[in-house]
Amino acid sequence: MARLLVRSFGVSLDGFAAGPDQSLEHPLGVRGPELMDWFFPTRVWQQMQKTGEANGETGIDNEMAEQGFAEMGAWILGRNMFGPVRGPWPDESWKGWWGDEPPYHVPVFVLTHHARAPLTMRGGTTFHFVTGGIHEALALAQAAAGARDVRVGGGVATVREYLTAGLIDELHLAVRPVLLGKGEALFAGLDLPALGYRCERQVAGERATHVFLRRGAP
Repeated sequence: MARLLVRSFGVSLDGFAAGPDQSLEHPLGVRGPELMDWFFPTRVWQQMQKTGEANGETGIDNEMAEQGFAEMGAWILGRNMFGPVRGPWPDESWKGWWGDEPPYHVPVFVLTHHARAPLTMRGGTTFHFVTGGIHEALALAQAAAGARDVRVGGGVATVREYLTAGLIDELHLAVRPVLLGKGEALFAGLDLPALGYRCERQVAGERATHVFLRRGAP
């Protein structure tokens, strides 16, 4: 069965994985982009921008970013990760943050309380809107992924739901040396050891420390 993974998830030293006041202008919240300042200089990010040039750094941070996309057969996103629209869909004009060709290139299952027809984009990405909760989304994603893995792309509330249910097999956190002070706390109120998680390894990158948590006995 496909593993459920969190990859390249930026978190501050004080435990916030998104800034406050998310909006169309601030999709990661105010100061949220600071959590991803390790990712933006990488070659992976530069290639995603389709500049036509092989720019970007190729160090440890880039290797970690590459691993975050390798062998992924499906993704799961919370609705806020798909876009800023709240409540019932007013229409189907919003098609995500990423333009006509999102970076996923596999099926993506979006958690929502409001039904919407699947949305097929260029490059192999199809967004499926799931109204039955995290377990239904996981079953659909695992069926779509086959032998490959499923990545939970966020946001924070979605990762916390899957953690609380004990469904995430491994988390890769990119810990940034910044203090946000407020925002969306990733681990507040969660007893990770009681949920079966342990710190397996850590790797120092150029702009982040990459920490891997795994569920299960060592």
